[in-house]
Amino acid sequence: MENKEKHEDHHTHTMEKMTDHDQMSGMDHSMHMGNFKQKFWLSLILAIPIIFLSPMMGVNLPFQFTFLGSDWLVLVLASILFFYGGAPFLSGAKMELKQKSPAMMTLIAMGISVSYFYSVYAFIMNKLMPQNHVMDFFWELATLIVIMLLGHWIEMNAISNASDALQKMAELLPDNVKRLNQDGSEEEVPLQQVHEGDRLIVRAGDKIPADGIINNGNTTVDESMVTGESKAITKKEQDNVVGGSVNGSGTIEMTITGTGESGYLSKVMDMVKKAQTDKSKLESLSDQVAKWLFYIALGSGLFAFVIWLVVAKDLSIAFERMVTVFIIACPHALGLAIPLVIARSTSIAAKHGLLLKNRNALEQANDMEYVMLDKTGTLTEGKFTVTGIEMIDNELTKTEAFKIIGALENNANHPLARGIMNYLKENEILAYKAENLQSISGIGITGTVNGRIIKIVNETEVKRLNLTVDHSINQHYEEQGNTLSYLIIENRLMAMIALGDIIKPEAKQFIADIKAKGITPVMLTGDNQVAAEAVAHYLGIDDFYGALLPEDKEKIIQSYINNGKKVMMVGDGVNDAPSLVRATIGVAIGAGTDVAIDSADVVLTDSDPKDILRFLDLAKQTRRKMIQNLWWGAGYNIIAIPLAAGILAPWGILLNPAVGAILMSLSTVIVAANAMTLRIQN
Repeated sequence: MENKEKHEDHHTHTMEKMTDHDQMSGMDHSMHMGNFKQKFWLSLILAIPIIFLSPMMGVNLPFQFTFLGSDWLVLVLASILFFYGGAPFLSGAKMELKQKSPAMMTLIAMGISVSYFYSVYAFIMNKLMPQNHVMDFFWELATLIVIMLLGHWIEMNAISNASDALQKMAELLPDNVKRLNQDGSEEEVPLQQVHEGDRLIVRAGDKIPADGIINNGNTTVDESMVTGESKAITKKEQDNVVGGSVNGSGTIEMTITGTGESGYLSKVMDMVKKAQTDKSKLESLSDQVAKWLFYIALGSGLFAFVIWLVVAKDLSIAFERMVTVFIIACPHALGLAIPLVIARSTSIAAKHGLLLKNRNALEQANDMEYVMLDKTGTLTEGKFTVTGIEMIDNELTKTEAFKIIGALENNANHPLARGIMNYLKENEILAYKAENLQSISGIGITGTVNGRIIKIVNETEVKRLNLTVDHSINQHYEEQGNTLSYLIIENRLMAMIALGDIIKPEAKQFIADIKAKGITPVMLTGDNQVAAEAVAHYLGIDDFYGALLPEDKEKIIQSYINNGKKVMMVGDGVNDAPSLVRATIGVAIGAGTDVAIDSADVVLTDSDPKDILRFLDLAKQTRRKMIQNLWWGAGYNIIAIPLAAGILAPWGILLNPAVGAILMSLSTVIVAANAMTLRIQN
């Protein structure tokens, strides 16, 4: 099978399985937001004449009227509404019952089914025996279906539909590649025609199309988008390269060792798929309440039927009491309790630089114990800049040193060189011209400037040349995890230049604030252990892990979760995608990659980690409102259901169905008003 087809087929197959699983979850049964929207408006059109033509639990409202044949019109419209507008709830209830876990969908389905079929029975009996009027519930059927569809539409609309993170991962690979034929000629072919063992030519600046081994050529590779390593990685012959990374400074010839599902990037995609499947098992708080309410209503209704049948010895009275219990238990307010709060929270969050994508994130944030933080792009700016230059030999000025360094780095394409050249450009420093440029694998670069041999090397080469550097010069830079390069002119050590992925100024205070909330910060990074330790120590982070691959991060988070810990992951790179989905809550930095954003539950659109504190505050306020709304949405049933069942009938107190309907409507109004009072501290 061709490479691209493998990606697409595997992606499609997995997404189909994920869709099947999602259809089994409580609130999202086989419905897209657009379908809920369409069903709501069409159902509303059907419901309006029903509301005007039928009484509410036997009570004629002031705006209602009838005409010859109006009861037939109500029956027809109600039948269409039940089978069309009620379809997602009926199918959802079927799935919940199949899982032996009745929840919101089953409760709604019970309410609308009892309303419809009892009303059809009432219609038939009223036609056959008009002298014995039987109350129908068409009004309740119409309002319940419309309100439930509205609630689900609000909920779906409040959560942005995640784009296809897996497809964006595939887009890291080029469409076409240069393949080297056996006769030495080159030809451009589509990526899907590449197989293991093929030889490819990858030029400087191109994306590496697949996993492989370098046969010829030396280069630097930017793997930050895939592995999280923020520094340019020097690669030479026989070194491995990863598909999706970017070739930096030199043209290489490579042999393909992994394509399609065997490739490294594909394995990262598989981890995202698996983690997404696990995450879809979460149940919402309202589903739990609806589950218990279903059992309470069902038990109370059946109990009322038996008791009234025995006491009153009248089947119609017993049946009416049971139906009244079922109707009053219908979750008009409960269906809106959570969605309205989430919609309000989403609106408030957007004004504070937060994009909420997962409806469960706000509920889960209150129990966070650990915040896993990717270093590059989250705690740091995510790009190399010159943080300082220290003159070791006073023969040169700093400006002259930069001109010489710029001469060698001017034609290089690795991140450190770009950082240096950006600094020269910003400070209007014109680099000298260099000749005889040559890259020294694993060490640096050399060339001739103004007739003198110049080298820019790392610390390892400085020690090999027996050149010494006063530790006080580089100590400050090392503590912040900077990359240090040294300028050598004719074997004399002249200067040290420091480049760093600068720590965000607000990061240190952010860590202190997180600790103050009783949450433990943990830093995860693809950078080496030395750089990781330096940054962690500077920020006050006690727990950190360095030199991590994506699967390492994901495994660390999984180990915490397996131990019963609630974990929030904050990251911005492709390498963070599996971890973002695996964590209890995934938070993406908005300035990061599309893949990370699509894999997250929350996106910080302003790329400010301090917004996490706002998110935690919003989560606390949101949970408080959710609990209040759940009490208002379902709490009235504590009184209404027993009264509807006739528990106080011996004392002459029997809940009028109309009063029950008023209580039900009142709770809906209170739930909506309470949601609008949600606030967050600035």
